[in-house]
Amino acid sequence: MTIYNTPDRPDFIRQQYAFAAHIRNPEQFPCPDGIEARRMVVYRELFYNNVEAFIANTYPVLREIFVEDRWHAMVQDYFANHLAQTPLFPEMPREFLKYLEHERQPQPDDPPFLLELAHYEWIELALSLFDEKIDNNAINPTGNLLEGIPVISPLAWVLSYCFPVHKISPTFQPQQADEANPTHLVVFRDSTFEIHFIETNAITMHLLQRIAHNANQSGRSILQHIADEMNHPQPDMIVTHGEQLMKQLRAQEILLGVAR
Repeated sequence: MTIYNTPDRPDFIRQQYAFAAHIRNPEQFPCPDGIEARRMVVYRELFYNNVEAFIANTYPVLREIFVEDRWHAMVQDYFANHLAQTPLFPEMPREFLKYLEHERQPQPDDPPFLLELAHYEWIELALSLFDEKIDNNAINPTGNLLEGIPVISPLAWVLSYCFPVHKISPTFQPQQADEANPTHLVVFRDSTFEIHFIETNAITMHLLQRIAHNANQSGRSILQHIADEMNHPQPDMIVTHGEQLMKQLRAQEILLGVAR
């Protein structure tokens, strides 16, 4: 904060920077001259409490597993030192995630799943705010998923974690990552703006990834390629089961239909 408060700035701007610096970190920056300390206490508590409450609401499990003093020490460090790249209040949880990923010094007693859990909890807010228009004229919602080109919803996000982040709680805190058996989740927003989390398996994850990056292959062709990759002795079975799976995904609004 002090790097911006240079002597060449007008006095009122320097006063604003001093005011903000004290609110963010009163231990390092003294109360500006001419302002009653008692009043500054009110400002400090108001600003910090609003920021802390918003972050706690976005990361409820993270908040719950951190003891009180460690939680507030972490949020206070973010509040004092992170320079946000946006003034938009709903973007604050993303700024906090950036702080965790790139700025915060890891502590010896940090849970090993800290970053994955934070990302998982942030996803719900991110998807709720995601502004993506769906061109319904380009999609046939009842088309044949085997013969047509299946279309995945842009509001369905495919995620993989080394920890079972959707199960973590104060009573379940795994200490070892399972890179050989990652947790696969599909997070999606339906037409009523409800957010859903579904745990899935590696084959379904692979199918959705293939559909997401596909421009011209039919559903049948995608499934046949997956059967070949698996070296499955009965590829027709993969196609049959895959069709049923795609129908289920369409019913859940993860798949939107087929391209027209």
